[in-house]
Amino acid sequence: MSAETAAAPRTWEGPNAPERLALLRRARSIAIVGASDKPSRASYFVATYLLSSSPYTVYFVNPVAKEILGRPVYASLADLPEVPDIVDVFRRHDDLPSVLQESIAVGAKTLWLQLGSWHEEVARDAEAAGLDVVMDRCVKIEHARFHGGLNLAGFNTGVISSKRQLTV
Repeated sequence: MSAETAAAPRTWEGPNAPERLALLRRARSIAIVGASDKPSRASYFVATYLLSSSPYTVYFVNPVAKEILGRPVYASLADLPEVPDIVDVFRRHDDLPSVLQESIAVGAKTLWLQLGSWHEEVARDAEAAGLDVVMDRCVKIEHARFHGGLNLAGFNTGVISSKRQLTV
């Protein structure tokens, strides 16, 4: 991220918590762009969570890797067997405009930029193209937040209970 980008004020406002929950509830599939086969990478951690604790069909997109967690890896969004509802992006700041263009081209519904990823121009362009946008949030953390699993992610939720919280 350049110094100019880092210093720019944040003016774009993303969806609030109920809107993010609605996005996650509507989604049936998630494509992780920039997925890594390295267990130390955030995308790998998110992938293991989504595969084990969510109802989504999860696709991995990386032009170099062939297999992640025993599943095939696709070179691009266009190579996926279906249009993903959410494109979850783990790519460098300068790569985000091209990921957006690829997301628009395949007809994705939501562009989700991971923690630390913020690109106001991409957000405005995505919304202008009809996509929902979430930036600087982790899809794993958000899913866990809404489904009573933040404690599994190592977060102290402050709730002491033996019951799982149900979201209706």
